[in-house]
Amino acid sequence: MSNTKIMLATLALGAAFAFSGPAVAEKMTIMLDGASEVPPNTSPGKGTADVDYDPATKKLSWKLTYSGLTGPATAAHFHGPAEAGKNAGVAVAIPGATSSPAEGSATLTDAQAADLTGGKLYINVHTAANPGGEIRGQVVKK
Repeated sequence: MSNTKIMLATLALGAAFAFSGPAVAEKMTIMLDGASEVPPNTSPGKGTADVDYDPATKKLSWKLTYSGLTGPATAAHFHGPAEAGKNAGVAVAIPGATSSPAEGSATLTDAQAADLTGGKLYINVHTAANPGGEIRGQVVKK
């Protein structure tokens, strides 16, 4: 093989690697409130969730912070698949969510990853007064 062909092959290979770079992690901030629950409620509680998702590894990481609930949080979860305005079952538990902040991570299944990127997961925080969820926020890219 000539030096020219080797050089061209090397350049082509380098270009392929340059343009197929790593998948970029997605960062989202979700606002949670009672008005977003289904059905809506008048809770004075508010919350935010900073969510990072790495599509290459399907790793979902979060930091959930909330305050002003009607009572202590009993649990929190990612639910889905459901669009805003609809309810669904638990997709991913948020351990340690009985105190704020709650941080953690999970590796998603292919179906959960598709629901996340399709805007079909939401986070809610449950209390004794609102066992179905006191505050909620849809996980969507902004």
